[in-house]
Order: sequence, then structure tokens, then C-alpha cells
Amino acid sequence: QVQLVESGGGLVQAGGSLRLSCEASGRTFSNYAMGWFRLAPGKDRELVAAITRNGINTLYADSVKSRFTISREDAKNMVYLQMNSLKPEDTAVYYCKASDGMFDYWGQGTQVTVSS
Repeated sequence: QVQLVESGGGLVQAGGSLRLSCEASGRTFSNYAMGWFRLAPGKDRELVAAITRNGINTLYADSVKSRFTISREDAKNMVYLQMNSLKPEDTAVYYCKASDGMFDYWGQGTQVTVSS
């Protein structure tokens, strides 16, 4: 299995930027499609962005398109989420997920708080 550790969350003012990082260990990172999800109080878990194993294809929630960018660096076993023009509604715990087509693995999450 793979272990995931997120970092980079914090408190930022509306309009600001943060970059989340997710470091993977345990198995061959390039075998996994990666995604970022978020969970806000009183809301369902939401897929924010995803990237395929080869890094060519990406997917974004409508609410973050043109503001967030997902990327991966297989040589470092890392996946990133660059978040720009942050809004208070982006406040949530952000989770990294790895998928190999059979199993899903989750990190512990990192809190992002955007103040208005």
C-alpha cells in the first residue's frame, strides 16, 4: 500500500494563494492516479482536482477551474495543488488520494482556512 502525507495548509486572506503538497511512500508512485478532495463542515466530500498516472490528463471541479492547478512530480513522489484567488468558500480540510484501480489510499488531511 501507499502512505500519503499532506502539507501546506494554513490561514490565508481571500484573494491569496497556497500550495498544498502530498508526499507518497511505500509503492511505485507512478502507478497511481492522484486526486485532491476537500471536506467542509456541513457539506459532502468534494473532488477538487485529479491527475492521471502519466500526468497528461487533469480534471477540476467547476468551482475551482482557472484558479487551482494540480501537478505531479513522480521523481519526488509528490503531487501538488496550487490554489490561487482563494475564496472563503474554499475553506475545508483538503485530502490527497491515490488510486491504483483497485484500492484507494488517503492522507490525513490539511486544513485550509480563507478569511474574508
